[in-house]
Amino acid sequence: MSRILRIQLRRSVVPAALIVLLAGLVAMHSSTELWADGWMPLAIDQRYYLVFGWPLALAVGAWQARREHRAGVHELVASTARPRRLRVLPVLAALAIVVSAAYIGTSLTAVPRLNDATSYLPAATFTIIAVGALAVVAAAWLGMALGQLLPSAVTAPALGVAGIGLLIALPKISADKGQLIALFSPVISSGQYNELFTVPSRVSMAQAGWWLALALTAMVLLAAGRSRTRVAALLPLALGAATLTITQQNNDHPGVVADPAAQELVCADGIPRVCVARVRAFMLPEITAQARRGLAMLARLPEAPTTAIDAGSRWYTSTEPLEPDTVLFPVEISPDGRLSNFLPTMLHGGGAAACPDDRSWADYFADRAAAFWLMGEEPGDREDAQIHDLWQSLDALPDAEAVERVTALRDAARTCSGSRSQLLTGGRA
Repeated sequence: MSRILRIQLRRSVVPAALIVLLAGLVAMHSSTELWADGWMPLAIDQRYYLVFGWPLALAVGAWQARREHRAGVHELVASTARPRRLRVLPVLAALAIVVSAAYIGTSLTAVPRLNDATSYLPAATFTIIAVGALAVVAAAWLGMALGQLLPSAVTAPALGVAGIGLLIALPKISADKGQLIALFSPVISSGQYNELFTVPSRVSMAQAGWWLALALTAMVLLAAGRSRTRVAALLPLALGAATLTITQQNNDHPGVVADPAAQELVCADGIPRVCVARVRAFMLPEITAQARRGLAMLARLPEAPTTAIDAGSRWYTSTEPLEPDTVLFPVEISPDGRLSNFLPTMLHGGGAAACPDDRSWADYFADRAAAFWLMGEEPGDREDAQIHDLWQSLDALPDAEAVERVTALRDAARTCSGSRSQLLTGGRA
Protein backbone atom coordinates (compact mmCIF):
# COMPACT_ATOMS: atom_id res chain seq x y z
CA MET A 1 0.00 0.00 0.00
CA SER A 2 2.74 2.47 0.93
CA ARG A 3 4.61 1.75 -2.31
CA ILE A 4 1.48 2.42 -4.38
CA LEU A 5 0.89 5.62 -2.42
CA ARG A 6 4.41 6.85 -3.17
CA ILE A 7 3.92 6.15 -6.87
CA GLN A 8 0.64 8.07 -6.86
CA LEU A 9 2.28 11.00 -5.09
CA ARG A 10 5.19 11.11 -7.53
CA ARG A 11 3.36 10.66 -10.80
CA SER A 12 -0.38 11.05 -10.93
CA VAL A 13 -1.50 13.79 -8.54
CA VAL A 14 1.35 16.30 -8.68
CA PRO A 15 -0.40 18.41 -11.39
CA ALA A 16 -3.44 18.63 -9.11
CA ALA A 17 -1.32 20.02 -6.28
CA LEU A 18 0.31 22.57 -8.57
CA ILE A 19 -3.03 23.79 -9.91
CA VAL A 20 -4.56 24.25 -6.44
CA LEU A 21 -1.40 25.85 -5.07
CA LEU A 22 -1.02 28.26 -7.97
CA ALA A 23 -4.66 29.34 -7.77
CA GLY A 24 -4.34 29.92 -4.02
CA LEU A 25 -1.14 31.93 -4.39
CA VAL A 26 -2.61 34.18 -7.07
CA ALA A 27 -5.76 34.83 -5.05
CA MET A 28 -4.03 35.48 -1.72
CA HIS A 29 -1.11 37.59 -2.87
CA SER A 30 -3.29 39.79 -5.07
CA SER A 31 -5.27 40.96 -2.00
CA THR A 32 -2.64 41.59 0.69
CA GLU A 33 -4.52 44.64 2.00
CA LEU A 34 -7.33 42.39 3.25
CA TRP A 35 -5.31 40.03 5.43
CA ALA A 36 -1.97 41.70 6.25
CA ASP A 37 -3.28 42.92 9.63
CA GLY A 38 -3.03 39.54 11.33
CA TRP A 39 -3.48 35.79 11.42
CA MET A 40 -7.26 35.83 11.66
CA PRO A 41 -7.82 37.99 8.54
CA LEU A 42 -5.37 35.70 6.74
CA ALA A 43 -7.30 32.55 7.67
CA ILE A 44 -10.70 34.09 6.89
CA ASP A 45 -9.59 35.62 3.60
CA GLN A 46 -8.14 32.32 2.43
CA ARG A 47 -11.49 30.68 3.13
CA TYR A 48 -13.20 33.49 1.23
CA TYR A 49 -11.20 32.62 -1.89
CA LEU A 50 -12.44 29.05 -1.75
CA VAL A 51 -15.28 30.39 -3.87
CA PHE A 52 -12.79 29.60 -6.67
CA GLY A 53 -10.49 27.09 -4.96
CA TRP A 54 -13.20 24.64 -3.92
CA PRO A 55 -14.71 24.25 -7.43
CA LEU A 56 -11.17 23.94 -8.77
CA ALA A 57 -10.50 21.03 -6.40
CA LEU A 58 -13.80 19.51 -7.53
CA ALA A 59 -12.65 19.71 -11.16
CA VAL A 60 -9.22 18.33 -10.27
CA GLY A 61 -10.83 15.29 -8.67
CA ALA A 62 -12.99 14.66 -11.73
CA TRP A 63 -9.94 14.98 -13.97
CA GLN A 64 -8.05 12.48 -11.80
CA ALA A 65 -10.94 9.97 -11.98
CA ARG A 66 -10.74 9.92 -15.77
CA ARG A 67 -7.07 8.96 -15.83
CA GLU A 68 -7.72 5.27 -16.58
CA HIS A 69 -10.21 6.14 -19.31
CA ARG A 70 -7.70 8.47 -20.95
CA ALA A 71 -5.09 5.70 -20.90
CA GLY A 72 -7.59 3.14 -22.25
CA VAL A 73 -7.02 0.68 -19.39
CA HIS A 74 -10.28 1.14 -17.50
CA GLU A 75 -11.70 -2.27 -18.37
CA LEU A 76 -8.36 -3.98 -17.76
CA VAL A 77 -8.01 -2.50 -14.27
CA ALA A 78 -11.65 -3.28 -13.44
CA SER A 79 -11.15 -6.94 -14.34
CA THR A 80 -8.32 -7.51 -11.84
CA ALA A 81 -8.92 -9.53 -8.70
CA ARG A 82 -7.79 -6.67 -6.46
CA PRO A 83 -10.81 -5.30 -4.50
CA ARG A 84 -12.08 -1.97 -5.71
CA ARG A 85 -11.60 -0.26 -2.34
CA LEU A 86 -7.92 -1.20 -2.30
CA ARG A 87 -7.48 0.28 -5.78
CA VAL A 88 -9.03 3.64 -4.94
CA LEU A 89 -7.68 4.20 -1.42
CA PRO A 90 -4.10 5.02 -2.49
CA VAL A 91 -5.38 7.50 -5.06
CA LEU A 92 -7.71 9.11 -2.52
CA ALA A 93 -4.93 9.32 0.06
CA ALA A 94 -2.49 10.85 -2.41
CA LEU A 95 -5.09 13.34 -3.64
CA ALA A 96 -5.94 14.34 -0.07
CA ILE A 97 -2.29 14.85 0.81
CA VAL A 98 -1.45 17.05 -2.15
CA VAL A 99 -4.54 19.29 -2.17
CA SER A 100 -4.46 19.84 1.60
CA ALA A 101 -0.71 20.51 1.45
CA ALA A 102 -1.33 23.02 -1.35
CA TYR A 103 -3.98 24.80 0.72
CA ILE A 104 -1.85 24.91 3.88
CA GLY A 105 1.20 25.86 1.80
CA THR A 106 -0.67 28.91 0.55
CA SER A 107 -1.14 30.04 4.16
CA LEU A 108 2.55 29.54 4.93
CA THR A 109 3.65 31.63 1.95
CA ALA A 110 1.50 34.49 3.22
CA VAL A 111 2.91 34.56 6.77
CA PRO A 112 6.04 36.62 5.89
CA ARG A 113 3.78 39.37 4.52
CA LEU A 114 1.84 39.84 7.76
CA ASN A 115 2.40 43.16 9.51
CA ASP A 116 3.25 41.21 12.66
CA ALA A 117 3.13 37.44 13.12
CA THR A 118 3.95 37.32 16.83
CA SER A 119 1.74 39.73 18.78
CA TYR A 120 -1.50 37.74 18.60
CA LEU A 121 -1.97 34.24 17.24
CA PRO A 122 -5.43 32.88 18.20
CA ALA A 123 -5.82 29.11 18.25
CA ALA A 124 -8.95 29.47 16.10
CA THR A 125 -6.66 30.38 13.19
CA PHE A 126 -5.43 26.80 12.92
CA THR A 127 -8.99 25.45 13.16
CA ILE A 128 -10.20 27.71 10.36
CA ILE A 129 -7.30 26.72 8.11
CA ALA A 130 -7.76 23.02 8.95
CA VAL A 131 -11.48 23.15 8.09
CA GLY A 132 -10.61 24.86 4.81
CA ALA A 133 -8.11 22.12 3.97
CA LEU A 134 -10.73 19.49 4.85
CA ALA A 135 -13.25 21.19 2.57
CA VAL A 136 -10.77 21.10 -0.31
CA VAL A 137 -10.11 17.39 0.26
CA ALA A 138 -13.86 16.68 0.32
CA ALA A 139 -14.25 18.60 -2.94
CA ALA A 140 -11.46 16.64 -4.63
CA TRP A 141 -12.90 13.31 -3.48
CA LEU A 142 -16.43 14.30 -4.49
CA GLY A 143 -15.15 15.37 -7.89
CA MET A 144 -13.40 12.03 -8.28
CA ALA A 145 -16.60 10.15 -7.40
CA LEU A 146 -18.66 12.17 -9.86
CA GLY A 147 -15.94 11.84 -12.49
CA GLN A 148 -16.05 8.08 -12.13
CA LEU A 149 -19.83 8.01 -12.52
CA LEU A 150 -19.64 10.37 -15.52
CA PRO A 151 -16.30 9.63 -17.24
CA SER A 152 -16.57 12.35 -19.86
CA ALA A 153 -14.05 14.97 -20.97
CA VAL A 154 -16.52 17.73 -20.11
CA THR A 155 -17.23 16.51 -16.55
CA ALA A 156 -14.28 18.29 -14.92
CA PRO A 157 -14.85 21.75 -16.45
CA ALA A 158 -18.62 21.43 -15.98
CA LEU A 159 -18.16 20.63 -12.28
CA GLY A 160 -15.81 23.59 -11.87
CA VAL A 161 -18.27 26.05 -13.39
CA ALA A 162 -21.21 24.55 -11.52
CA GLY A 163 -19.26 24.71 -8.24
CA ILE A 164 -18.53 28.42 -8.63
CA GLY A 165 -22.16 29.13 -9.44
CA LEU A 166 -23.34 27.14 -6.43
CA LEU A 167 -21.03 28.89 -3.95
CA ILE A 168 -22.00 32.31 -5.25
CA ALA A 169 -25.71 31.45 -5.11
CA LEU A 170 -25.78 29.78 -1.68
CA PRO A 171 -25.88 32.95 0.46
CA LYS A 172 -28.59 34.42 -1.77
CA ILE A 173 -30.94 31.44 -1.99
CA SER A 174 -33.04 32.33 1.03
CA ALA A 175 -33.13 35.59 2.95
CA ASP A 176 -34.77 33.87 5.92
CA LYS A 177 -32.33 30.97 6.15
CA GLY A 178 -29.23 32.63 4.75
CA GLN A 179 -27.18 31.90 7.86
CA LEU A 180 -28.07 28.21 7.79
CA ILE A 181 -27.32 27.86 4.09
CA ALA A 182 -24.02 29.74 4.45
CA LEU A 183 -22.75 27.10 6.87
CA PHE A 184 -22.83 24.47 4.13
CA SER A 185 -20.38 26.51 2.08
CA PRO A 186 -16.59 26.36 2.53
CA VAL A 187 -16.52 30.11 2.02
CA ILE A 188 -16.49 32.48 4.98
CA SER A 189 -18.13 35.67 3.81
CA SER A 190 -19.62 37.99 6.38
CA GLY A 191 -19.26 41.44 4.88
CA GLN A 192 -16.73 43.56 6.76
CA TYR A 193 -14.23 41.82 8.97
CA ASN A 194 -10.77 42.56 10.34
CA GLU A 195 -8.25 41.32 12.88
CA LEU A 196 -10.77 41.89 15.70
CA PHE A 197 -13.01 39.05 14.48
CA THR A 198 -12.94 35.29 14.88
CA VAL A 199 -14.99 32.23 13.91
CA PRO A 200 -16.78 30.46 16.81
CA SER A 201 -15.30 27.03 17.53
CA ARG A 202 -18.71 25.35 17.43
CA VAL A 203 -19.20 26.64 13.89
CA SER A 204 -15.83 25.29 12.79
CA MET A 205 -16.47 21.93 14.44
CA ALA A 206 -19.90 21.60 12.84
CA GLN A 207 -18.49 22.48 9.44
CA ALA A 208 -15.66 19.97 9.92
CA GLY A 209 -18.27 17.28 10.56
CA TRP A 210 -20.12 18.26 7.39
CA TRP A 211 -16.98 18.07 5.22
CA LEU A 212 -15.99 14.76 6.79
CA ALA A 213 -19.44 13.39 5.96
CA LEU A 214 -19.14 14.62 2.37
CA ALA A 215 -15.68 13.07 2.05
CA LEU A 216 -16.95 9.76 3.46
CA THR A 217 -19.84 9.77 1.00
CA ALA A 218 -17.44 10.32 -1.89
CA MET A 219 -15.18 7.53 -0.61
CA VAL A 220 -18.06 5.04 -0.41
CA LEU A 221 -19.25 6.01 -3.90
CA LEU A 222 -15.78 5.35 -5.28
CA ALA A 223 -15.27 2.06 -3.45
CA ALA A 224 -18.79 0.70 -3.99
CA GLY A 225 -19.39 -1.88 -6.65
CA ARG A 226 -23.15 -2.25 -6.23
CA SER A 227 -26.04 0.18 -6.52
CA ARG A 228 -27.29 -0.55 -2.99
CA THR A 229 -23.94 0.41 -1.52
CA ARG A 230 -23.93 3.65 -3.48
CA VAL A 231 -27.35 4.56 -2.12
CA ALA A 232 -26.10 3.83 1.40
CA ALA A 233 -23.31 6.36 0.77
CA LEU A 234 -25.89 9.13 1.19
CA LEU A 235 -26.37 8.23 4.87
CA PRO A 236 -23.26 10.00 6.22
CA LEU A 237 -24.14 13.00 4.08
CA ALA A 238 -27.58 13.18 5.67
CA LEU A 239 -26.12 12.83 9.17
CA GLY A 240 -23.59 15.59 8.52
CA ALA A 241 -26.28 17.93 7.21
CA ALA A 242 -28.51 17.19 10.21
CA THR A 243 -25.68 17.91 12.64
CA LEU A 244 -24.89 21.20 10.96
CA THR A 245 -28.56 22.20 11.01
CA ILE A 246 -28.93 21.42 14.71
CA THR A 247 -25.78 23.39 15.51
CA GLN A 248 -27.15 26.39 13.66
CA GLN A 249 -30.28 26.46 15.83
CA ASN A 250 -28.13 27.02 18.92
CA ASN A 251 -25.87 29.60 17.34
CA ASP A 252 -26.99 33.18 16.79
CA HIS A 253 -23.81 34.15 14.95
CA PRO A 254 -22.74 31.42 12.53
CA GLY A 255 -20.30 33.57 10.58
CA VAL A 256 -17.52 35.69 11.98
CA VAL A 257 -18.04 37.34 15.36
CA ALA A 258 -16.10 39.78 17.52
CA ASP A 259 -13.12 38.29 19.35
CA PRO A 260 -12.99 39.57 22.96
CA ALA A 261 -9.41 38.34 23.41
CA ALA A 262 -8.24 40.37 20.40
CA GLN A 263 -9.93 43.47 21.85
CA GLU A 264 -8.29 43.27 25.28
CA LEU A 265 -6.49 46.50 26.18
CA VAL A 266 -2.71 46.74 26.25
CA CYS A 267 -1.51 50.07 27.66
CA ALA A 268 1.73 51.99 27.25
CA ASP A 269 3.86 52.96 30.23
CA GLY A 270 3.62 56.50 31.54
CA ILE A 271 1.07 59.23 31.17
CA PRO A 272 -1.09 60.32 29.47
CA ARG A 273 -2.56 56.82 29.35
CA VAL A 274 -2.77 55.28 25.87
CA CYS A 275 -4.17 51.79 25.26
CA VAL A 276 -4.65 49.69 22.15
CA ALA A 277 -6.39 46.42 21.35
CA ARG A 278 -4.17 43.42 22.04
CA VAL A 279 -3.97 42.44 18.39
CA ARG A 280 -2.32 45.82 17.64
CA ALA A 281 0.14 45.79 20.52
CA PHE A 282 3.09 45.51 18.13
CA MET A 283 2.36 49.10 17.03
CA LEU A 284 1.98 50.46 20.57
CA PRO A 285 5.06 52.76 20.61
CA GLU A 286 4.14 54.47 17.34
CA ILE A 287 0.45 54.67 18.22
CA THR A 288 1.26 56.07 21.67
CA ALA A 289 3.36 58.91 20.23
CA GLN A 290 0.56 59.97 17.87
CA ALA A 291 -2.20 59.58 20.45
CA ARG A 292 -0.33 61.69 23.01
CA ARG A 293 0.07 64.39 20.39
CA GLY A 294 -3.68 64.34 20.01
CA LEU A 295 -4.24 64.55 23.76
CA ALA A 296 -1.91 67.57 23.91
CA MET A 297 -3.98 69.27 21.22
CA LEU A 298 -7.21 68.52 23.08
CA ALA A 299 -5.68 70.00 26.25
CA ARG A 300 -6.48 73.44 24.81
CA LEU A 301 -10.11 72.78 25.76
CA PRO A 302 -11.46 72.81 29.34
CA GLU A 303 -12.11 69.37 30.91
CA ALA A 304 -9.99 67.77 28.21
CA PRO A 305 -9.57 63.97 28.15
CA THR A 306 -6.47 62.46 29.70
CA THR A 307 -6.79 58.93 28.31
CA ALA A 308 -6.81 57.71 24.71
CA ILE A 309 -8.10 54.25 23.81
CA ASP A 310 -8.12 52.32 20.56
CA ALA A 311 -11.70 52.40 19.27
CA GLY A 312 -11.29 48.81 18.10
CA SER A 313 -11.24 47.64 21.71
CA ARG A 314 -14.88 48.69 22.03
CA TRP A 315 -16.30 47.77 18.64
CA TYR A 316 -18.97 45.09 18.52
CA THR A 317 -18.71 44.03 22.18
CA SER A 318 -18.74 47.04 24.51
CA THR A 319 -22.04 48.62 25.52
CA GLU A 320 -20.74 50.68 28.44
CA PRO A 321 -20.74 54.48 27.98
CA LEU A 322 -17.39 56.13 27.39
CA GLU A 323 -15.79 57.82 30.39
CA PRO A 324 -15.70 61.67 30.16
CA ASP A 325 -11.91 61.72 30.47
CA THR A 326 -11.44 59.25 27.61
CA VAL A 327 -11.19 59.82 23.88
CA LEU A 328 -11.25 57.14 21.20
CA PHE A 329 -9.02 56.91 18.15
CA PRO A 330 -9.15 54.54 15.15
CA VAL A 331 -6.15 52.48 14.08
CA GLU A 332 -5.54 51.79 10.41
CA ILE A 333 -2.37 49.98 9.35
CA SER A 334 -1.46 49.73 5.68
CA PRO A 335 -0.33 46.43 4.12
CA ASP A 336 3.27 47.64 4.30
CA GLY A 337 2.96 48.14 8.07
CA ARG A 338 2.59 51.92 8.18
CA LEU A 339 0.31 53.61 10.70
CA SER A 340 -2.22 56.00 9.18
CA ASN A 341 -2.71 59.48 10.62
CA PHE A 342 -5.70 59.19 12.95
CA LEU A 343 -5.54 62.67 14.50
CA PRO A 344 -8.34 64.20 12.34
CA THR A 345 -10.69 61.42 13.50
CA MET A 346 -9.46 61.45 17.10
CA LEU A 347 -10.04 65.24 17.32
CA HIS A 348 -13.33 65.10 15.40
CA GLY A 349 -15.92 67.20 17.17
CA GLY A 350 -13.38 68.27 19.78
CA GLY A 351 -12.72 64.67 20.78
CA ALA A 352 -16.37 63.68 21.30
CA ALA A 353 -17.44 60.15 20.44
CA ALA A 354 -19.60 59.87 17.33
CA CYS A 355 -23.34 59.90 17.88
CA PRO A 356 -24.99 56.71 16.55
CA ASP A 357 -27.90 58.61 14.98
CA ASP A 358 -25.84 61.51 13.63
CA ARG A 359 -26.91 61.93 10.00
CA SER A 360 -26.40 65.67 9.46
CA TRP A 361 -23.74 66.69 6.97
CA ALA A 362 -23.69 70.17 8.51
CA ASP A 363 -22.80 68.71 11.91
CA TYR A 364 -20.12 66.51 10.32
CA PHE A 365 -18.55 69.50 8.58
CA ALA A 366 -18.52 71.44 11.86
CA ASP A 367 -16.94 68.53 13.75
CA ARG A 368 -14.32 68.12 11.04
CA ALA A 369 -13.47 71.83 10.99
CA ALA A 370 -13.02 71.78 14.78
CA ALA A 371 -10.56 68.90 14.41
CA PHE A 372 -8.40 70.78 11.93
CA TRP A 373 -8.47 73.88 14.12
CA LEU A 374 -7.22 71.87 17.10
CA MET A 375 -4.47 70.41 14.91
CA GLY A 376 -3.47 73.88 13.78
CA GLU A 377 -3.67 72.79 10.16
CA GLU A 378 -5.70 74.02 7.23
CA PRO A 379 -8.03 71.33 5.79
CA GLY A 380 -6.64 69.61 2.72
CA ASP A 381 -7.86 70.09 -0.82
CA ARG A 382 -10.01 66.97 -0.60
CA GLU A 383 -12.10 68.38 2.24
CA ASP A 384 -15.48 69.96 1.52
CA ALA A 385 -15.64 73.72 0.93
CA GLN A 386 -17.88 74.17 4.00
CA ILE A 387 -15.15 72.67 6.19
CA HIS A 388 -12.69 75.21 4.80
CA ASP A 389 -15.13 78.07 5.47
CA LEU A 390 -15.79 76.98 9.06
CA TRP A 391 -12.09 76.50 9.73
CA GLN A 392 -11.28 79.96 8.39
CA SER A 393 -13.96 81.54 10.59
CA LEU A 394 -12.49 79.79 13.64
CA ASP A 395 -8.92 80.66 12.71
CA ALA A 396 -9.82 84.36 12.40
CA LEU A 397 -11.24 84.50 15.95
CA PRO A 398 -9.29 85.31 19.09
CA ASP A 399 -8.05 82.11 20.66
CA ALA A 400 -10.28 82.36 23.74
CA GLU A 401 -13.44 82.78 21.66
CA ALA A 402 -12.49 79.97 19.32
CA VAL A 403 -11.88 77.68 22.32
CA GLU A 404 -15.29 78.61 23.69
CA ARG A 405 -17.04 77.72 20.44
CA VAL A 406 -15.21 74.42 19.95
CA THR A 407 -15.93 73.50 23.58
CA ALA A 408 -19.63 74.20 23.06
CA LEU A 409 -19.55 72.01 19.94
CA ARG A 410 -17.83 69.21 21.85
CA ASP A 411 -20.31 69.33 24.74
CA ALA A 412 -23.24 69.24 22.32
CA ALA A 413 -21.68 66.32 20.46
CA ARG A 414 -21.15 64.40 23.72
CA THR A 415 -24.85 64.60 24.52
CA CYS A 416 -25.87 64.03 20.87
CA SER A 417 -28.09 67.09 21.14
CA GLY A 418 -29.86 68.55 18.06
CA SER A 419 -28.18 70.48 15.29
CA ARG A 420 -24.83 71.85 16.49
CA SER A 421 -23.37 73.11 13.23
CA GLN A 422 -24.28 76.71 14.17
CA LEU A 423 -22.12 76.67 17.28
CA LEU A 424 -18.90 77.34 15.40
CA THR A 425 -20.36 80.51 13.89
CA GLY A 426 -21.67 81.89 17.17
CA GLY A 427 -25.22 80.61 16.88
CA ARG A 428 -27.15 78.25 19.13
CA ALA A 429 -27.68 74.52 18.76
